[in-house]
Amino acid sequence: MTKRGGQTKKGPNIREFNERFPDEETCLSHLMRVRYGERLTCMGCHKEATYYRVKSRRCFTCEHCGYQVYPTAGTPFESTRTPLRDWFYVMFLFCASRNGVAAKEVQRQLGVTYKTAWRMCNLIRKYMGYVDGDFPVGGHSKTVEADETFIGGKDTQENGDDKSVVFGIIERGGDVVTRHVHGRTHGHLIPHIVKHVKPGSKIHTDDWSGYQTLTERHGFEHEAVNHSAKEYVRGDVHTNNIEAFWANVKRGIKGTYVWVSKKHLQTYLREFEYRHNLRRTPYLMFDLLLAAFPKVRVG
Repeated sequence: MTKRGGQTKKGPNIREFNERFPDEETCLSHLMRVRYGERLTCMGCHKEATYYRVKSRRCFTCEHCGYQVYPTAGTPFESTRTPLRDWFYVMFLFCASRNGVAAKEVQRQLGVTYKTAWRMCNLIRKYMGYVDGDFPVGGHSKTVEADETFIGGKDTQENGDDKSVVFGIIERGGDVVTRHVHGRTHGHLIPHIVKHVKPGSKIHTDDWSGYQTLTERHGFEHEAVNHSAKEYVRGDVHTNNIEAFWANVKRGIKGTYVWVSKKHLQTYLREFEYRHNLRRTPYLMFDLLLAAFPKVRVG
């Protein structure tokens, strides 16, 4: 939460959503405005034009030549029969929730099929990942923590073979970057650090031997805590922040989604990244998602 003028600016609530998007027309007009602006150069007559709503379709027409623009084209709304307001509402739920929104809950609230609900949730998670991006973390005198963990599976033999390996890099007080990786070897983890951590960063990890190359080969200032010896904090050297993030992800998956497949795990990680990285400006979460739709098409 952020304070402005002595008041705490929180995330969206249901009353604000209903006032802002009361019906389908409002949602379509908003989509047209954020994608094309109030006026645009017509692709038909090449004149600066105002576009007017065609009530029988999800489109707007040029005031001069009648050329039609479909604001849903190139978005997940393009070929769906699901009302735009339902899409906007599910995006609102994702931004108002701390631990995610299950497709079963969307199915119950909207009265759609489970297949439709799951597709909506999956596409919204992809958009969350797109909006958040993967900007490098750290920098000169800044500290970054890196750690891998296991998610999912029953792990009956206690060796992690049936679980998914995920890897995270977090800047203290800053953003997190996550990856679903195929193993815990040097080749699986170190390239992500080199790619997503700025030169000059301090990197704190556990005592896994593969991290030792961070100083020798890559020039990072690296320190580790020896978890094998039950050392978890040494001065300011620890991995508490990334471990806390993983704990939140696991609680969210177990409590909301129960289980996620390896195929879609990265998409779920993007969702948790999005919320973490915007935790200080929750009031922007919903607006940023709405503004992202003109920029990318996700199939």
